[in-house]
Amino acid sequence: MHYKPRSKSKELRALYSLNSRMNLPSNSKRHHLNLMKGFDGELKFDSMTEQLQCDSIILNDLLLKTNNTTFQIDSLIITYDTIYFYEVKNYEGNYYYEAETDKFFKKSGYEILNPLHQLARSDSLLTQLLHKHGFNIPTCAHLIFINDAFTLYQSPLDKPIIYPTQIKQHLNQLNAIPSKLNRKHKQLADKLMSLHINESPFTQLPTYEYAQLRKGIICLKCNSFSIYVEGTKCVCERCGHKEIVATAVKRAVREFQLLFPDKKITTRVIHEWCQVVGSKKRIRKILDRNFEATGGNRWTYYK
Repeated sequence: MHYKPRSKSKELRALYSLNSRMNLPSNSKRHHLNLMKGFDGELKFDSMTEQLQCDSIILNDLLLKTNNTTFQIDSLIITYDTIYFYEVKNYEGNYYYEAETDKFFKKSGYEILNPLHQLARSDSLLTQLLHKHGFNIPTCAHLIFINDAFTLYQSPLDKPIIYPTQIKQHLNQLNAIPSKLNRKHKQLADKLMSLHINESPFTQLPTYEYAQLRKGIICLKCNSFSIYVEGTKCVCERCGHKEIVATAVKRAVREFQLLFPDKKITTRVIHEWCQVVGSKKRIRKILDRNFEATGGNRWTYYK
């Protein structure tokens, strides 16, 4: 079972919002697209591990720290006698591996970071972390290339790589391994969950200010600002998607909190942020019902 499901990181959610509300610098645009592509690849792998029939616990997207070193694990599967974990890459196109230098390149000759080095580093750090907390279960690390449109020339046969056509076979092999979990496995999963770091130290966001961002409620379906209010609904003029006004405002407040965690949430600020809800009184009612009010009169803000 998926004991820890995957969700979009704060960085990815913030970049998604900023991409809609400002002109992102080119490097931030590329970073956003890379994060989105990586997340899509991880979700694809999740949909496959969901089909596992063996007794196992699956933890997705762990950010851990040991010996003052932070490392990330895309997917981790606890079975009876082994912890399997995976680095998932959603690369697309033609690449090649150079055995003499142990390096990866795009076919154009552009060198990329060797994902096998990343995998080996995570394996070493995970083993140290497990031993530190009294768990001696062995690990088995694999690099997953998830994209069907990926080709690796001069592929090394002696590396723990699983290609798109091999993923089903690998998961079938896991299913065939006898596995009966006990209380210790649950304790291990809970310990890893408790050690998970929510705030990534690797976040890369561009500089931005409130005044430069486009205001308005973004359509949940087509990501446009073509929203107008009709009775109790927010309606998208572009795609026709409808959303309860209170739900749309709550979503806009969460977006505001994500982008400006140090700013106070007030009726005036959220009225300006949403734009399309004409009545401040309506905004205040939504805030009163869904958030905790602090202060009083014109000094009221919400948490």
